[in-house]
Amino acid sequence: MKKVRILSIDGGGIRGILPGIVLRRLEEKLQKQTNNPDARLVDFFDLFAGTSTGGILSLAYLCPGDNGRPKLTTGDALKLYLERGSEIFGRSFKQKIISKGGITDEKYNASALEQILEETFGEIELKDLIKPCIISSYDIKNAKPHFFKQQNAQNSIYNFKVKDVARSTSAAPTYFETALVENQLGSSYPLIDGGVFINNPSLAAYSEARGMSFSDDLIKPDANHIMIVSLGTGANAKKFEYDKAKDWGAIGWIKPIISIMMNGNSQTVHYHLDKIYHTLEGQNKNDYHRLEPEVVTADIEMDNAEKENLKALESDGLGYISKPSVDSELDSIVEKLIMYND
Repeated sequence: MKKVRILSIDGGGIRGILPGIVLRRLEEKLQKQTNNPDARLVDFFDLFAGTSTGGILSLAYLCPGDNGRPKLTTGDALKLYLERGSEIFGRSFKQKIISKGGITDEKYNASALEQILEETFGEIELKDLIKPCIISSYDIKNAKPHFFKQQNAQNSIYNFKVKDVARSTSAAPTYFETALVENQLGSSYPLIDGGVFINNPSLAAYSEARGMSFSDDLIKPDANHIMIVSLGTGANAKKFEYDKAKDWGAIGWIKPIISIMMNGNSQTVHYHLDKIYHTLEGQNKNDYHRLEPEVVTADIEMDNAEKENLKALESDGLGYISKPSVDSELDSIVEKLIMYND
């Protein structure tokens, strides 16, 4: 039975290591189950959604190589975080003084991030991605959400360089300066991280799929014909004590409010989708999967890319997928991804 299969990945900075590890295991299981070592996530999902770090991962999975197949494996994408994360979130002494922790200027110079995105995506355009996607950002000039969509990008108005899409979706306020990117007609857009309004893009992806036609037998599918695999970037959200928070002013609330917005959105989207799918009949009600790795030993801060924390995040991710309940759910997801492909 054919169904539309959605992969959605939350924002969360360097904690993208966590969903990266889960998806590497998922790809390995798909390869084993299909007896095809060249199988990739793009072979089993019809629509990819991502915000911030989740947007970068999604774009990495969709990026075509010379033969039209994915340029990167899930393992390759994960290496960008494990091996280059400390470059992205690295600060010179001068930047530390100037930014005052992100209060008076962006906390990090974006040049290292932009260099890595250039090396990864080069001149590839949004229209060239292998499958449809929806990648979030926010247009500060026009005060509205901006979604990058491969399925619309044949029109030059909606076509951008993939490296610019990645830069825009990850332009987190106080961490990196606002991205200024151009479409293929030369119109410019000042964009920031989509996490400010939609850190968990699963519901946006669901809505997008409802308006799309994937095949003759899946024209504008409803929830009964949509499977969603949604990945978070680490449970155990940062908590704040009343005695400390009650006297915060604008400066004191800057960093906490970003964390609260991101976590609150992720939890709210999960609530809505869980309710939607529980109204369905039979097996269909089980076709929404939310995988939320736990941050156990690592620092919850989304910009802590010290080598010790990178190792801790990797350890937490490996610990999560080693749980029997998670391993069983991944097996169930693999079984359905293959079944719904026919």
